[in-house]
Amino acid sequence: MVFLTPLFLVGLLAALIPIAIHLIRREKPPKIMFSTIRFLKKTSKKLVLFQHLQQILLLLLRSAVIALLVMAFARPLINQSVARLLDADPQSAVILLDLSMSMQYEETFDAAKQQALDILDGMTAGDEVALVGFSDSAQLVRELTTDLDSIRSAIDEIPQAGFGATRYMPNLRLADQMLEESRFENRAVYLISDFQDVAMQSAEEGWKLAPGVAFTGVDVGAEESSNLVLTDVRSPEQLLEDAAEQQILARVRTTGTLYLDAGEVSLSIDGQMVDRQPVNLDDRSEEVITFSTVFESEGTHIGEVRVEGDNFDVDNSYFFTVEVLPKIRVLVVNGESSDNWFDDEGHWFGLAVSSGEESPFELETIEPGEVSAAALRQSDVAVLLNVGGLSSNQAAAITDYVESGGALLVAPGDRVEPALFNQQFEAIAPAVLENQDTNGDDYLVIADFDRRHPILRPLDSDWSARFEGHWRLLPNADADVLMQFDNTEPALVEREVGEGKVILFASTMDLEWNNLPLQGLFLPFVHETLRHLVQPASTQRSFQVGDNFSLDPGGEASVIAAQDANGNAIEFTNDGFVIQAATPGFIAADIDGEAARFAVNILPEESNFARTPVENLYDAIINPDTNPIRSREVQTAQLIEELERPQRIWWWLLTLVMVLIVAESLIANRTYR
Repeated sequence: MVFLTPLFLVGLLAALIPIAIHLIRREKPPKIMFSTIRFLKKTSKKLVLFQHLQQILLLLLRSAVIALLVMAFARPLINQSVARLLDADPQSAVILLDLSMSMQYEETFDAAKQQALDILDGMTAGDEVALVGFSDSAQLVRELTTDLDSIRSAIDEIPQAGFGATRYMPNLRLADQMLEESRFENRAVYLISDFQDVAMQSAEEGWKLAPGVAFTGVDVGAEESSNLVLTDVRSPEQLLEDAAEQQILARVRTTGTLYLDAGEVSLSIDGQMVDRQPVNLDDRSEEVITFSTVFESEGTHIGEVRVEGDNFDVDNSYFFTVEVLPKIRVLVVNGESSDNWFDDEGHWFGLAVSSGEESPFELETIEPGEVSAAALRQSDVAVLLNVGGLSSNQAAAITDYVESGGALLVAPGDRVEPALFNQQFEAIAPAVLENQDTNGDDYLVIADFDRRHPILRPLDSDWSARFEGHWRLLPNADADVLMQFDNTEPALVEREVGEGKVILFASTMDLEWNNLPLQGLFLPFVHETLRHLVQPASTQRSFQVGDNFSLDPGGEASVIAAQDANGNAIEFTNDGFVIQAATPGFIAADIDGEAARFAVNILPEESNFARTPVENLYDAIINPDTNPIRSREVQTAQLIEELERPQRIWWWLLTLVMVLIVAESLIANRTYR
């Protein structure tokens, strides 16, 4: 037999009270001097013994009454009933523990872990529990198990929350799927989080938990919060050597329930402090801070913008990289030079390339007869402006130059012989020159161009240049047409040859056949064309936590060694050197012997501590076909009532108490009268 309310059994100590009273009141008979005892009646020894027995029986009855009353209040049940009670309604539960960055605020994550442990403490033998630690996706998963100690250990071993974003729906879906394989009908999901409002923005309208799955949200978020965060930083990604002073813009915002009206923002380049400025948010919620700096030396520079003035250090830094490239060496072969600048073929092109002191190009101009392999090797890009009559050796040198990785821009004019050109440059030319087309009083305009191409993407505007003369081109099969005239003929054609590139412009770069040099787009067109021919495609070096990216986007590296922002070695699990950004800071990589840096930044949305009531999520996901699940305490109380009803042991005990009280009264009257 066991008892449903065993604390009442402490009352059994009260059964000792009659015994104590009996022992206390027990006295030795006094000695009295009588003159004679011959007139006293003798008492039988049997009568004295009988009276003692009555007193002992009376003592036992009183103690028994107290003991039976205590046992009645303790509500006894037989063992089989209790076994049924313990196994009556086992539960299958999934604990969702938020590991997003906002959980690092003050003691939020410690409180979340304690809540998870408290939920486990409320489980009983036979329950099965799963654990999912999540941010934007599941990061820690422990399948359903009855080994609650293993789940408890997994919770204790989580050192801290991560830096990911909060996404409820994909992880609630995962929990729902895990419960589909559960053994018990009593299924529940416990979500422990700070319930950021931004996490509700990803709610999927129409999706609900499976019918019968209960949901309990445990809010551990701080009631009051204050924070300053860098929501955006604008910095150059790639510069040419000796570039002008650069501006770096930082947008600072105050978030949280408590408003912060002041702070300080600093800029560091390569670990050295460059500038520090105050932030004043008296009359606004955000401010843009402007820093000015110069990147002088060639190579990759790392920068950090940092805000101070709050008590949440996790999101106070923004990291970036700036790659400074050497100036582009441009070799112009002027096919029609002249002392009269207006008639000089290379005059306008030269003005566009190196008219300013801060030009990103170093220009050298030579005559066609000076073209040689040595001269070409000293340049990054060669430009042929109306060049005709090159020798076979010169043409071969240009072909070798391109095939070995050189860049070539060709703008043929009236001095070019199409047959000779096509013969000499057949291996590298993007198109075949057919014939010159001079339109007289009529003209052509640019009607269409590839707006996604690196040259033309920043020049997405109307081209008003008039072309009165051009070459009819027949593009090569492996060439790309980048621009077309309004008569659909190609105007700009590109071809990759070996490791080099060639671009062929169908007209001249002076005023002989068009007025392009007089247009505002001429200078950026020339600059973007030369940059595209020489510079490698800009590789993305800035990412956010949670992004998947390759340290070798070109797929050419053979050996890469890398360390994350904490200095831990990164192990690659794939051939493409793809990793997931997990920690803000700089990833340091050694790619085939060349150093590279990749910046990883936090998600600004995680710095917004605005919260949403648990009820909003409950209403969004609970299935209308789910009846409210009674708490374990309510179910236990109802089951106890059902089990006690047919037994009623306490009722029989109280009946016996009444009988013993009557018996005690009768015996007491006979003993002490």
